[in-house]
Amino acid sequence: MTKWLNGIRVAATVAAASLALAACGQKAETKAQAPAAAAAKEYTIGWTIYAGWMPWPYAEQSGIVKKWADKYGVKIKVVQINDYVESLNQFTAGKLDGVTSTNMDALTIPAASGKDTTVVMIGDYSDGNDGIVLKNGASLADIKGRPVNLVENSVSHYLLARGLESAGLKLTDVKVVNTSDADIVAAFSAPETKAVVPWNPQLSEIKKMAGAKEVFNSSKIPGEILDTLVISTEVAKANPNLVKALTGIWYETTQLMYRQDAEGKAAREAMAKLSGTDLAGYEAQLKTTHLYYDPKMALAATTSPDLVTANDRVRKFSFQIGLFGQGAKSVDDIGIEFPGGKILGDPANVKLRYDPTWVQLAADGKL
Repeated sequence: MTKWLNGIRVAATVAAASLALAACGQKAETKAQAPAAAAAKEYTIGWTIYAGWMPWPYAEQSGIVKKWADKYGVKIKVVQINDYVESLNQFTAGKLDGVTSTNMDALTIPAASGKDTTVVMIGDYSDGNDGIVLKNGASLADIKGRPVNLVENSVSHYLLARGLESAGLKLTDVKVVNTSDADIVAAFSAPETKAVVPWNPQLSEIKKMAGAKEVFNSSKIPGEILDTLVISTEVAKANPNLVKALTGIWYETTQLMYRQDAEGKAAREAMAKLSGTDLAGYEAQLKTTHLYYDPKMALAATTSPDLVTANDRVRKFSFQIGLFGQGAKSVDDIGIEFPGGKILGDPANVKLRYDPTWVQLAADGKL
């Protein structure tokens, strides 16, 4: 079993907040407001294998994490978690201070569990990294009546629902078969498997197999499946220098990986190795990953009305299939806050926040 099969990437609903972190650019980062005990704490950020998240382990390996942590007087440890859902569970339980997450998962796991969560930055959106593949089928319409193997209640489930909608079908027109991402490539070979909804790198492997036909992918719903870094709002408030360091780490690393020179290529090669593939394989995955390597691009995406529209779709789907928990009575039970004070859901129960504070600093060259 190759290394990349250990990485799970499930969907999430992104959220972040306007955290009122005026302390970010002020003298609030003095000893008086940042106790020595807090500064000495080592903050742990979890990641799982996915094309758009590989900059994090590379930054740790290359010394970029230490560079920015030292600049802002914090200690940061970046660790791999082999199981994606487990990484979100650990974050929800307070065992991780931050974690890589999709927008849907941020909503349905930590936020739905009552953990106040902030999106530090939108790293990318899936632009073909998630797809619906039929066995011996010509078009999406051929999926009707078939069993569909996917990671249930994940971004794959969401993609299936959006694909079915585009074809005039409903979730009740298929039978979902819960299949872990580690097993989905092997599952496609089984005679009883008729359709699958994987993400890369599994998607690219399945598309090479006999009888495979991709009939829908995430490029048809741009900006809806978002990949982010989320952090505990409480932690962000306690030490805004940590979030500044994380933001600096992200943009230095992603700008390096997009350079078309020897150093950029070496960075991509290292990321490919960390994800269990080769340079060609990793670069193929990047082609279907709309990566926000420029903070100005990320800022535009974070402040766009399209972000609200996309997350409204995601939250409605999540509530529809019961991901807000048994006690949820309405899609508005959980509040999601966006830049400018726009809130979807209950303003008295905001648990997911899109906060552009740190991306704005990066865009303005003030980190």
